[in-house]
Amino acid sequence: MFERKTTRRARLQAQTFPASWRAILQQNVSYYQRLTASEREELQGDIQVFIAEKNFEGCSGLEINDEIKVTIAAYACILLLNRRHDFYPRLQSILVYPDAYPVPVVRLVPGNIAVAGHEMRAGESWRTGAVVLSWSHVLRRPAAVPDGRNVALHEFAHQIDQENGFVDGAPDLSTSSQYAAWARVLGSEFATLSQQTVADQPTLIDKYGATEPAEFFAVVTEYFFEKPLELWQRHPELYEELRRFYRQNPASTDVVESPSGHA
Repeated sequence: MFERKTTRRARLQAQTFPASWRAILQQNVSYYQRLTASEREELQGDIQVFIAEKNFEGCSGLEINDEIKVTIAAYACILLLNRRHDFYPRLQSILVYPDAYPVPVVRLVPGNIAVAGHEMRAGESWRTGAVVLSWSHVLRRPAAVPDGRNVALHEFAHQIDQENGFVDGAPDLSTSSQYAAWARVLGSEFATLSQQTVADQPTLIDKYGATEPAEFFAVVTEYFFEKPLELWQRHPELYEELRRFYRQNPASTDVVESPSGHA
């Protein structure tokens, strides 16, 4: 079974990447331009496997097309570049809405009374094998989307976090020393962001990251790829931990000399 899967994936990766798909990457995925030629080739092969293996479903009347599949698959596979992986083994489906969508919620109001309502969301990552995304937010068309935020990177980072069976902001790491460094650096950065949030101080990292460690990991993943130079300059230890994990060095394309030498 494993051998057949490996052979099938190798065959998909070896197929010619459609020129129309490459045009979609150039138009919609700015990070694609930062990649080396070999990384682009790897990404393109991974995109072909991801699209073949995952089910894309349009919601609220949205019709799934190549632009939607290629764009979302690209963000998912950017997080896999240069790493050993199994193409999000728990993930089966990507549900795509045309815009932000309502989700039922229950809130407690004064008097400890539960009130049912709805809140609008741009994305979710489910432990039951699905990612939900707003297509307009993937394209970052709403003017309200803050600089540095990327809902697709955010939700697929949650999927990576969940692969070891826990949703705690610590993905599957190689060694105990790596876990120790991760806990020290990300724990300290999360505590600092939480304190700054309570004190209403300005921060580079979106304060949504102070919600819990899992959200912190997803948010800083966004900033690592979307605002790498700023993250390296203001949070160098955090940047280094993410560089070691993702095996990429996006800030190196913004400076003459790489901040960490190599990816």
